[in-house]
Amino acid sequence: MTRLIIAPDGNPNDVVTDTEKAAEITAALAGVGVRFEQWATTPIASGATDADILGAYAADIERLQRDGNYVTVDVARLHRGDESGPEWQAKASGARGKFLAEHTHADDEVRYFVDGRGAFYLRLDGHVHIVLCEAGDLIGVPAGTRHWFDMGTDPGFTALRFFRDPEGWVGDFTGDEIASTFPTFDALTT
Repeated sequence: MTRLIIAPDGNPNDVVTDTEKAAEITAALAGVGVRFEQWATTPIASGATDADILGAYAADIERLQRDGNYVTVDVARLHRGDESGPEWQAKASGARGKFLAEHTHADDEVRYFVDGRGAFYLRLDGHVHIVLCEAGDLIGVPAGTRHWFDMGTDPGFTALRFFRDPEGWVGDFTGDEIASTFPTFDALTT
């Protein structure tokens, strides 16, 4: 379930907001400059290509590209598939590890979850806004926002990624250890 948890950035246990109500999530995030929308999901067949997925969401993609001046859209996927054992664990751990430390981007980080789920941790105005996203959720994190992303220890998702500058997605890591003080995606979802 989509969920927003807000706590002071110095005390993750002092939760000031915890809601699963879409209108409350949208309003709270809009108040700190973060875009949040819920789109109608489209069933995607097993084995669908990136072109199939982009075609299924063409109208929403075009609207968002026009509204946000995004010039590039792609599909990012991470699913277990037929993989298992140490190979899968190494792949999942490596992918997860890239995003677990606090960082910023020169471009907006805009993601629409076609399927699966993950958690964005946004450090804004002295608080961390934890946004648990699932299929149908779109989040737009403004350029320069301190944040991290946790997909869990057994990740599985397909997401659309929107860019103004394809090179803008490269993370600029802050060196702050704050991410290690907040509950992980797995802790929040079990």
